[in-house]
Amino acid sequence: MTERLKQFMEEHLAPINSELEYQVEKLNAPEILKESMLYSIRAGGKRIRPLFVIAVADMFHNKQKEAYTVGAAVEMIHTYSLIHDDLPSMDNDDLRRGKPTNHVVFGEAFATLAGDALNTLAFGILARMDNVFPEKKVELINLLSIASGAEGMVGGQVLDIEGENKQLNLAELENVHVNKTGAILRFSIEAGAVLSDASLEDRKALVEFAHHIGLAFQIQDDILDVEGTSEQLGKTAGKDEASNKSTYPSLLTIDGAKEKLNEHYNFALKALEKLSKDTTLLQDFANYIVSRNN
Repeated sequence: MTERLKQFMEEHLAPINSELEYQVEKLNAPEILKESMLYSIRAGGKRIRPLFVIAVADMFHNKQKEAYTVGAAVEMIHTYSLIHDDLPSMDNDDLRRGKPTNHVVFGEAFATLAGDALNTLAFGILARMDNVFPEKKVELINLLSIASGAEGMVGGQVLDIEGENKQLNLAELENVHVNKTGAILRFSIEAGAVLSDASLEDRKALVEFAHHIGLAFQIQDDILDVEGTSEQLGKTAGKDEASNKSTYPSLLTIDGAKEKLNEHYNFALKALEKLSKDTTLLQDFANYIVSRNN
């Protein structure tokens, strides 16, 4: 990680976490539900998605506090998806971010409802942003709905489940991950551009960057599932192989997966060359994503 990216993360992580907790704590809701929601929010994580929102907004010299709100919304969607992914009816995992999963602590019913509540709250906080024009709020809500729903993350999860115990080809595997992992990353990057009134050309270049860095993110996850330990990952290592899922290493070998990772990384950097702004921070993010060990 570059010193520039490290400083950026240190500057913005605390405000992101404060915004997440504030939005949940102020709810007029049953305490057990709020405890369950906050448990998974406070479990940590790299906050890559909200950091991308802020990094893109910063690139356009946009310092609006609403970038934190949009970042919190996308992190709520991500957190809810992790809670539900870990449920017995899904991946049936008992470890997430180095801690017992939500359903292990609060029970399956409250974990399910905590995920539901985070999902719906994300759209509510976007709708209630005070200093964003209504047309822009509607665009952000629409983009997040597409990215997180049947045409994005949820649809990708369905494809992932259907692909278990099957040998997917590369195109099928990429289709799973463009939706399951990539769609929310794509929203995060495009949302920063929407907030900043970026040109159509810059938005297209950012979406192209997001497509390739989203695939790179998943390929690195697949590699780490093979080469990493549970302690490093904060979740159960080797889960993909145990679930008989198609992955980049299983399809291409570890070396082939690393070649594909590098290919998407380079495509992502080429997309950034099309932008009219200073992209050094996004380059740092791309390098971090492909070289991280958890």
